[in-house]
Amino acid sequence: MLIKAYAAALQGVNATIITIEVNCSKGIKFFLVGLPDVSIKESHERIVSALEFNGIKFPRKQIVINMAPADIRKEGASYDLPLAMGILAGAEKIKPDKVGHYLMMGELSLDGILKSVKGVLPIALKAKEEGFKGIILPKCNAREAAVVEELEVYGADNIHEVIQFFNDEIQLERTVVDAKKDFYSSQAAIEWDFSEVKGQENVKRALEVACAGGHNLLFVGAPGAGKSMLAKRIPSILPPLTLSESLETTKIHSVAGKINHNGSLIAIRPFRSPHHTISSVAMVGGGSYPQPGEISLAHNGVLFLDEIAEFNKNVLEVLRQPLEDRKITISRAKFTVEYPAGFMLIASMNPCPCGHFNNPNKECVCHPQQVQKYLNRLSGPLLDRIDIQIEIVPVPFEAISDIRPAESSESIRQRVIRARKIQEKRFAGETGIYCNAQMHTRLLHKHAQPDKNGLLQLKNAMERLSLSARAYDRILRVARTIADLEGSEKIQSHHIGEAISYRNLDRENWAG
Repeated sequence: MLIKAYAAALQGVNATIITIEVNCSKGIKFFLVGLPDVSIKESHERIVSALEFNGIKFPRKQIVINMAPADIRKEGASYDLPLAMGILAGAEKIKPDKVGHYLMMGELSLDGILKSVKGVLPIALKAKEEGFKGIILPKCNAREAAVVEELEVYGADNIHEVIQFFNDEIQLERTVVDAKKDFYSSQAAIEWDFSEVKGQENVKRALEVACAGGHNLLFVGAPGAGKSMLAKRIPSILPPLTLSESLETTKIHSVAGKINHNGSLIAIRPFRSPHHTISSVAMVGGGSYPQPGEISLAHNGVLFLDEIAEFNKNVLEVLRQPLEDRKITISRAKFTVEYPAGFMLIASMNPCPCGHFNNPNKECVCHPQQVQKYLNRLSGPLLDRIDIQIEIVPVPFEAISDIRPAESSESIRQRVIRARKIQEKRFAGETGIYCNAQMHTRLLHKHAQPDKNGLLQLKNAMERLSLSARAYDRILRVARTIADLEGSEKIQSHHIGEAISYRNLDRENWAG
């Protein structure tokens, strides 16, 4: 008897339907074809054990299984459940009429317990798109799939429940989630707030400008000056995730297996802070079985590289293309996958090997050449993609001991949101442009031309401070954001002046 069951394979952050064709006939052999990997080939032993533990003998027939399309490589143990149901339906041990109406995924333990699987959200979206009546999953994955409306989602604890369901002996409980309600109620759960930060008003202003325009930012300062503390609070002043952004972000984390089983949609912008020993593959994604890297897990959020000068140079250089294109393409001999990588880069570093160059409280013991060599660990092309470079100094005692709360993240966020709305209106007709940081030369000429006094001030600053040529566009981008925060249609001289102050590392001989 020929039966078709359905599962799904992940390709990047999207799913492809896999048809599991099972033919049971006379004989005793077992064949599994269609480009399965080793873990799928081992599913035979898991299925036999799971069925016997639940009082069902594995069919004594010749079983031929084809996983189509055969040119797509199938990976992982999540095909155990649909393979088992296809075999049982082909051997007429369960009623076959409902099997083809549901997409199934789930790994089997030897006693038949269903274990969690990765990539449930994109699989559920594909099931709805292809018109399946519903999806059957391990119960721990059900809430994640239930985010998809108009799709029946059933969670099961073990294979015995699924068998009874197809035999009309029990009715599995449908998992229903009010995704929008959960999403909006979770957006207020922000752990860190700028009201707890004492002093550093100029740095907080730079962060406000960076978030308002989507600009990448680099902190340069002594140890203990508060670089990491400030960076952790950046998500609290970024605009809240929209539902579409949340869905896109959740898909990436679902594929990577990072979703909390008790949650549904990700409601707070991601904040990823990898250690400086990270490899290039872990940063951008890939591997034998490609997985999203840190830059994709930071999509629609923040990638924080603490002590960026300590990262391997190759790791830093691979960031250049995704910073520009907001995506990363991973190519292998037989396939290519693409992951989103639209993140805001926040980096921090010491100004010198000892960490105390320009520190008013401690004397630097480094030679000027050592300082310059340390700063040169960041290449020009990478610095070229960082709009704001701000020097940060330790907070004086008077500011630390002040018990009055500083301005809250919520009030800063409101100004950021207003500025972003101005940019949304400005770039409404542009494809792939959402904020000032993404403006190219044509848009700069159209939207970021200063007045006569501002242009003269920019010329004088570049000559007096020996600013590099690449700083020109960066200053105009940041000045446009500062003007948006002020609600000004035109860029004025004081906007240019503030933007110039955020280009510390571009100054000639800054390191002495």
